[in-house]
Amino acid sequence: MQKGIHPVYREATVHCACGNSFKTRSTIGDIKVDICAACHPFFTGTQKIVDTEGRVERFKKKYAKKDK
Repeated sequence: MQKGIHPVYREATVHCACGNSFKTRSTIGDIKVDICAACHPFFTGTQKIVDTEGRVERFKKKYAKKDK
């Protein structure tokens, strides 16, 4: 490897909008993110399940062939 052309790989702190922060390693010093594993609905268990009941029936009704 050539000397002096590679970025410095150092310890970095990731700061989330929820207030959570953790340490990792990166070429960037401080990283600011909008969402992290501590506040993302998928990881916290507060994920909202979209109710799709009736959508298929409405589609079939809308595009059903008329038997007349």
